[in-house]
Amino acid sequence: MTVIANIPNWLAQWVPFWAIGPIFFFFVFFGLWLIKRFIYIYLRALNHPTNYDWPAIAVRAAKRPLSLLIVTISLKATEQLMKFYDETLNTWVTQINLIALLLTIVAMLVFADHFARMSITRIISKGSGLQSSGTLLRGLLRTVIIIIGMLIVLSNIGISITPLVASLGIGSLAIALALQPTLENFFSGIQMLADKPIRVGDFIELDSGEQGFVEKIGWRSTWIKMLPNNIVIMPNSKLAQSKIINYYYPEKQLSVPVDLGVHYDSDLEHVEKVALEVAKQVLKSHKWGVPEYDTFVIFTGFDDSSINLTVMLRAQEYFNRFFIRSEFIKALHKRFAQEGIVIPYPIRAVNLNQEGSDNVLKRK
Repeated sequence: MTVIANIPNWLAQWVPFWAIGPIFFFFVFFGLWLIKRFIYIYLRALNHPTNYDWPAIAVRAAKRPLSLLIVTISLKATEQLMKFYDETLNTWVTQINLIALLLTIVAMLVFADHFARMSITRIISKGSGLQSSGTLLRGLLRTVIIIIGMLIVLSNIGISITPLVASLGIGSLAIALALQPTLENFFSGIQMLADKPIRVGDFIELDSGEQGFVEKIGWRSTWIKMLPNNIVIMPNSKLAQSKIINYYYPEKQLSVPVDLGVHYDSDLEHVEKVALEVAKQVLKSHKWGVPEYDTFVIFTGFDDSSINLTVMLRAQEYFNRFFIRSEFIKALHKRFAQEGIVIPYPIRAVNLNQEGSDNVLKRK
C-alpha cells in the first residue's frame, strides 16, 4: 500500500496532471494485454480455428471479451489512482463506473454469442442433421442475445424497460398469430432436430407411401429425394404428425426375406440345405451382402400346389435389398435345377364327381 500511495507523488513530479490518467491507463492496459497475449500463445492448440472441443470453444469465445475486461480493469485502476489527487472527482468516477459496467455487460454478451455460435458449429460437425439449419439457429441465438443485452444496458443506464417489454410482448403475440402456420412448421422442425426421428441421409417411408433419402431438414420444410430422382417437400408440421418408417435407424443393415415354394414330393431337408448353401454364397460374394449374417430357412405352410418356405438374407442397407434378392433368386433357380428340386406351377384340379356333376354330364 505504501508503494501505491507514493505513485501519485512520483507521477506529479514528472507528468502534467491532465496526462496522468491516460498514461497510467495505457500502462495498465498494455501490461494486461501482454499477459493475455502470453496466455493465448501458451494455449495455442486450444485457440486453433479448427478445434471445436468444449475447452477450445470457451478459450476462443473469451478472446475478445477478455480485451473488453482489460479495458474495464484499466479504467477502474485509473479511477483509483485519480482519487489520490482529487477526491472530489465524483462526476468522473460515476462516468467511469458506468462505462466499466457497460463494457462488462458487452463482454459477457460477446462471450455468450461466440460460445453459442461455435457450439452450434461443433454440433453440426458431429453430423447431427443441423447442416441446413445451422445459419438460422446462429442468427436466432444472436438476435436473442442482442435483445437481452439491450434490455440489460437500458436498465443499467436508468431507462425503464417495463413499457418496452410490454410492447415486445404484445408485438410478439400479434406476430405469432399472423405467422401461426410458419411458426408451427418452425417449431416442428426444432422438435425433429432435437428428437432426431430422421437425420439427413436417412432412407425413410412416409405413411402416404413416398420413399426417399432425407436431403435437408429446414426451418419450414423437409426435402426428401425419391428413387426416381425427384424431390418431395413436406411441411415440418405434417411430417411431425405422420407415421415414418426410418430404414436407417437404429442401423442401416436389414433383413431381406425371399418367399418360394417347392413340390410336395421334395425332400425338405435337402431343400433347406441347398437353400442355405446358396444364401451364404450370395451373401459372401455380393458386394452389398452381409457375409457374417447367420441366414436361416423357415417352412411357412402348405399351399395349393407347393410347400412354402422363406429364406432370410441380409443387406447392408434398404436400397440394396433389391439386388441381393435378385442375385439369390437367380442362383437358387440354377442350383434347384442342378439338384432336381422342382418349383411347381400353380395347379387347379376339376372334381367332376363333386355335388353330382358327373350325372349331369352323363344325361347330356
